[in-house]
Amino acid sequence: MGTSPLYVFSDVFSKVSITSEVDVLGALSLVMYTIALIPLLKYVFIVLKANDNGEGGTFALYSLICRYAKVSLLPNRQQADEYISSFKLKLPTPELERSLNIKEALERKSSLKTLLLLIVLTGTSMVIGDGILTPAISVMSAVSGLQGPIKGFGTGALVITSIVILVGLFSIQRFGTSKVGFTFAPALALWFFSLGSIGIYNLITHNVTVVRALNPIYIYLFFQKNTSKAWSALGGCVLCITGAEAMFADLGHFSVPSIQIAFTSVVFPCLLFAYMGQAAYLTKNPHSVDRIFYDSVPDPLFWPVFVIATIAAIIASQAMISASFSCIKQSMALGCFPRLKIVHTSRKLMGQIYIPVINWFLMIMCILVVASFQSTTDIANAYGIAEVGVMIVSTSLVTLVMLLIWQTNLFLALCFLMVFGTVELIYLSAVLSKIMEGGWLPLVFASFFLCIMYTWNYGSVLKYQSEVREKISMDLMLELGSSLGTVRVPGVGLLYNELVQGVPSVFGRFLLELPAIHSTIVFVCIKYVPVPVVPQEERFMFRRVCPKDYHMFRCVARYGYKDVRKEDHHAFEQLLVESLEKYLRKEAQELELESNVHEPELDSISVLSRDSGPADVDTIGELRIPLMHDDRMEEAGTSMSEETPALPASVMSIDEDPSLEYELSALKEATDSGFTYLLGHGDVRAKKTSWFLKKLVINYFYGFLRRNCRGGAATMKVPHTNIMQVGMTYMV
Repeated sequence: MGTSPLYVFSDVFSKVSITSEVDVLGALSLVMYTIALIPLLKYVFIVLKANDNGEGGTFALYSLICRYAKVSLLPNRQQADEYISSFKLKLPTPELERSLNIKEALERKSSLKTLLLLIVLTGTSMVIGDGILTPAISVMSAVSGLQGPIKGFGTGALVITSIVILVGLFSIQRFGTSKVGFTFAPALALWFFSLGSIGIYNLITHNVTVVRALNPIYIYLFFQKNTSKAWSALGGCVLCITGAEAMFADLGHFSVPSIQIAFTSVVFPCLLFAYMGQAAYLTKNPHSVDRIFYDSVPDPLFWPVFVIATIAAIIASQAMISASFSCIKQSMALGCFPRLKIVHTSRKLMGQIYIPVINWFLMIMCILVVASFQSTTDIANAYGIAEVGVMIVSTSLVTLVMLLIWQTNLFLALCFLMVFGTVELIYLSAVLSKIMEGGWLPLVFASFFLCIMYTWNYGSVLKYQSEVREKISMDLMLELGSSLGTVRVPGVGLLYNELVQGVPSVFGRFLLELPAIHSTIVFVCIKYVPVPVVPQEERFMFRRVCPKDYHMFRCVARYGYKDVRKEDHHAFEQLLVESLEKYLRKEAQELELESNVHEPELDSISVLSRDSGPADVDTIGELRIPLMHDDRMEEAGTSMSEETPALPASVMSIDEDPSLEYELSALKEATDSGFTYLLGHGDVRAKKTSWFLKKLVINYFYGFLRRNCRGGAATMKVPHTNIMQVGMTYMV
């Protein structure tokens, strides 16, 4: 937003010619009220409050909604997730029937779940598109200041200089946001001081009466005089609020009060003075509209302001690049983007990340945009569509948050939607008219990323459902016996899969292919839950699989979408073993307390387990209680699942259970023998009876993404000598 004065008026008056003061005052009034309405009123005082434990952006809103209603298409929600301290789930109160009805409708209709996901993915795709267009237009606008004082500095020189700066900007991303941004704070403060002071100077020197634009009647007069051209000029006016969405997306780096104070006390007044000063200058010098920002700067200050403007343009670009990285990281965590290499550039701040593939993709696209368009006006036409599109998505999601979570009065929620939705739709209609003049570009970018994200999510959901259908039955496991039909050798086998409950089918492949299997087997599920951060002490959730003498366990390792998975495999193994030991000790204590349970009660639970039948896809994988937590142990008796079946005494009595000391010594022996990572290399194929479009999407598009994304072994940084893989084909 701070760099918008570089190009707003020059773009507005490329559609409308200045023939009277009404043109200038009307445009100024439009800009002032747009900034006051959208960034100040909507974002600073309303939308910023709809954060997810301090995190902002479309995916943060989506994760917030996912916690209050089961709307995620990936059916791995567990009741135990609600006990995570950062979950802070407050269900709608029964008195507010409207909230419950909305929650029920969202959970019942799969079409609404898909629609909500598409809205979120569209908004995220447009934010990534902003990461391409913001550096292009900001840097070009700043460098264009050289076209006046340097003779012969034409379009070619402008393009080449802009490309050089962009290459340098993207090249330093790998050093991290903190190192790149170290000099940004004083530069940004100096930039806003320059905007405000130069604006006040021009206001006093040229025409102080432009403050009349505070009267909104000039907006009406502007449209009355220019009619359709004024509507077209709205596409340039919307550029004054570019960056408002990034203010919300980058919320994780700041607190809400700090942004509110900074915007109301510094940014807002400085921008108003800057636009007033430019308007005052235009009333006396209407011919300077193409270079209004630099022409309005006093001659002795030109070079200092040019340097600061270039730095400010780089800062604006940096903010959108960081926002793009954050959006992709969040979408990866929520199963909506292929796995990519993520480099954490700060040991202290976990939100500071660098994604090499995305960085170089954004750089190449920026260079192509600058080299192709060669004009800030054409890039501005594209920029407006991306910005307004993201704002409409945010308005829709915040309205849903108001109704579902905040339980706001229906009239107030509808007022929010009608007021801001109407304004944004008017702006959208104006910028959409520029589709043939460059507006098609963000639509292409958004469509490209939307296809990638939805295809990945669609394929991942089908793969998960296939794994649920094909998991090994508990009856078969009991028939195999504790030896699993093979030889058990000392060692810990960590079998990675996505199931949160049950024995995955890939385990059967390992039993068939390997001559022996490890004495201790842990099914590890890396699961992302819709919270920003999961505390380390709540990371692992264990359950026993099969009777005790099988030495098989289920471990769900839970991460938030902002969590850092940068621990090496040694640290992960140590933490896992320590947590498993705690679980075994806790389980032994519980068995002592429950030793007086009557047999009829066990029989009734067994009957209930047998008669429950196959679980529905939406509820499969519900582990009810994290057994590592003391305050929830009393509920463990009611959370029997197929992983811990109630066995009759003839199969295994309490006296025959291996003792705690024996289990701990067996675990220590297995740990000393080493860890082996058992991975399934899955190939996902559509069934022969599937529609042609499904075969095309799954067999080719999703298959291409799976083959080229970052594999599990690379993500875990485990030595190849510790990895064993078998091939699996999932028919979906």
